Amino acid sequence: MPTLAEVLEMPLVRAGRVRVLAGHDALDRAVHWVHPAELTDIAPLLRGGELVLTTGIALPEDPAGLASYARSLAAAGAVGLLVELGRRWTAELPASLVEACVASGLPLVTLQHEVPFARIAQVLGERIVDARLGELQAVEHLHEVFTELTLDDAGPTEVLEAVHRLSGRTVVLEDEQHRVLDYVLAADATGEWLDGWDRRSRRVDVPERTGWDAAQEALVTRVGRPGRATGRLLLHTSTAPPARFVSLLERAAATIAVQRTQARDRDTLVRRTHLALVLGLLADPTSPDLPRRCELAGLPVTRRMLVGVSVRPVSAPTAEVIAAVIAAGHRLRLPLVAAEIDRDVRVLLSLRAGDDQVALTAALLARVGSVAPVRMTAGRAVHDLGHVDRSLQEAQHVLESLAGTSASVDVVHRIEDAHVRGLVALLTRDTRLTDFSRRELAALKSHDAGSSRPLLEVVHSLLLHPASKSEAAAAIHLSRPAFYKRLAQAEALLGLSLDDPETRLSLHLALLIDELAT
Repeated sequence: MPTLAEVLEMPLVRAGRVRVLAGHDALDRAVHWVHPAELTDIAPLLRGGELVLTTGIALPEDPAGLASYARSLAAAGAVGLLVELGRRWTAELPASLVEACVASGLPLVTLQHEVPFARIAQVLGERIVDARLGELQAVEHLHEVFTELTLDDAGPTEVLEAVHRLSGRTVVLEDEQHRVLDYVLAADATGEWLDGWDRRSRRVDVPERTGWDAAQEALVTRVGRPGRATGRLLLHTSTAPPARFVSLLERAAATIAVQRTQARDRDTLVRRTHLALVLGLLADPTSPDLPRRCELAGLPVTRRMLVGVSVRPVSAPTAEVIAAVIAAGHRLRLPLVAAEIDRDVRVLLSLRAGDDQVALTAALLARVGSVAPVRMTAGRAVHDLGHVDRSLQEAQHVLESLAGTSASVDVVHRIEDAHVRGLVALLTRDTRLTDFSRRELAALKSHDAGSSRPLLEVVHSLLLHPASKSEAAAAIHLSRPAFYKRLAQAEALLGLSLDDPETRLSLHLALLIDELAT
């Protein structure tokens, strides 16, 4: 809709020599219709948003009547009163009319020269009709855009991108705890509006489903049904939003709500956010946008100790373990992100400078372990987000080194617990290492492939029980004579003595490499 200020700038109106006598600070009101009328009791016929045109010939003579007339227009929601001088009043309007308009905040405008009211009504009416038609077309376009997104099962990111594309503004999706799940910045935005988001968001208090908070510069709407809302959508706008922004945000919220209903059995938005963050931290922790995304997701990274953790389920489904990790972090008030990658749960913890890393990771394991048995490892703490991938990768290397062992599920394992197995786990992708293992074990594996009496397990048992051949034989359920006989066969096949320490070391290392590489 055109504003009153824009109407007064129309050449047809300006030709009458416009003069504003009252309501200078209300000229930005939208004009929804123009109403030429010489009636004193016109107010009951108004619906709000009209610009009333009059020559004043039928208006009251007495000051009280003129003041009452002005107040009635203001109470009815008129956006302004335009009086053409020359018929009733030639040079000035009565002071009582001017004062009443000033007091009620009703813009009062005079035209010094005659201008055909019918022409003003026609030109302005056509413009208003065009504006209404444009609004209807915009609403229809919104309907088409979001219907297509719904049919395509679009996720929240695609919906936010559509809101940004159609409004040009920064848009934020948050959960019930005021944590940002996703956002898209306006092209010219610096992200300053997102700083201190938790405080800003909590100050936005709109009792209706949708409303504008001028102080926080936010148009906000609920996502989900009243009483069962699962979050909010907020659009950054420092001025009163047009009706199309309200329609846009409400339709976007409805689309996200539908998507959530359809995806009830899939990953939650929080898990998707965590997965994107963990993948980003592993791929490029120096990305300039990652610190803000971490902070907005509830993971503080400034002046914090950052610890990578890997969790491998022993028997429970990975999704159940992720839920247990997130719940444990919430109960311990321990900020974290957790995501499933290659059937393991990768976690990043954010600790304060004085926190006890060992105690907190042990507490995390205890809570998760009470829900589902897991094996947990932790990397060394880093103090820079740009190095967090080292801690995450170290935790995973330690976890990989524990594969096939009887490592306890009751303690958090670290690099110092891995010893040579940890070193091998770090180097398993080195082809020189795998070539070494293949050469060392080739003869034994070749024999075992064509024999019902394997030698490799005999050698392996000897290496695991170096102090007692009797224990080594018992471990694989062989009699001592049978065990000694096969050891002799293995020595003959290898051309080496299994009593030689270097031979044992070489074979043990080869077996470790083979185990961790498969």
